[in-house]
Amino acid sequence: MEHLKAELSVVLGEPVGRLERISEQPYAHLFALYNQQGAPIPLVAKSYVCQGIAQQEAYKLSMLARQGDIRLPTVYGMLTTHQSPYKEVMLIERLRGVSVEAPTRTPQRWQCLMDQIVEGVLAWHRIDGHGCVGCVDSVQENSWPAWYGQRLEVIWATLNSMRGNQLDMETRRILFRSRECLPALFAGFDDSCVLVHGNLTLRSMLKDPRSDQLLAMLNPGMTLWAPREYDLFRLSEDGMATMLLHRYLQKAPVSEDFMARRWLYVLWESIGRFLHTGTLEHEVVNHAARELLPWLE
Repeated sequence: MEHLKAELSVVLGEPVGRLERISEQPYAHLFALYNQQGAPIPLVAKSYVCQGIAQQEAYKLSMLARQGDIRLPTVYGMLTTHQSPYKEVMLIERLRGVSVEAPTRTPQRWQCLMDQIVEGVLAWHRIDGHGCVGCVDSVQENSWPAWYGQRLEVIWATLNSMRGNQLDMETRRILFRSRECLPALFAGFDDSCVLVHGNLTLRSMLKDPRSDQLLAMLNPGMTLWAPREYDLFRLSEDGMATMLLHRYLQKAPVSEDFMARRWLYVLWESIGRFLHTGTLEHEVVNHAARELLPWLE
């Protein structure tokens, strides 16, 4: 950590006295920076454990900020680091606020906050992809079922090339069966691809702790053009996330088949993170597999 602090001091042109880890994600860790007097520096460092993701996220942040109504943090710069386990560091604006996971002061405020979030997300979802689908660095003209099927084949092939991975045979069987059932799971699919955040979770939303008003959205995912349901599947956790999902669906419904496909998305998203980070979220994988199994039968 001392080497990372030294690298940041050189880039910023002033000594960094302390780094404080304030969040940890599968792909990256977020650090608050303080000077030698202990005062906070008005930016944060997002350190990535995978190569190439910082540039993709910087592009995504700028595009979401231009196209939508919700504030996103400004990107100040990026650097390549040799401080293990990190590969890249992105310096971004430090925003004040707390996660939307924190309960609001009254139920009425939660209703208003949900409406703010839904309207902000819908502003992105109204921007059509004009036939394009895919990630920031591999956009192509294709249908979503075909593109997503290609993605699963890449993940499956990579998984089979690994030795001694942590997946049990039951999970492997469900992954194999879900690949075979893709035509049925996407039968009649006709939703167009739009601009998506790609990591739509309560942890990626900031609110004002006093007024409970939405301040900003953080940590976008890699997918740029995708159907709306590929943003919504991350709101599958019980409690406040599910309430927000239902609020969105009241204003802008999606296909009923989304109830099956969302567990397909959750399952394969977890496997994709496992391939990038080496860490398997057993609880998430097992829960998604249990929920998806009845739809495969």
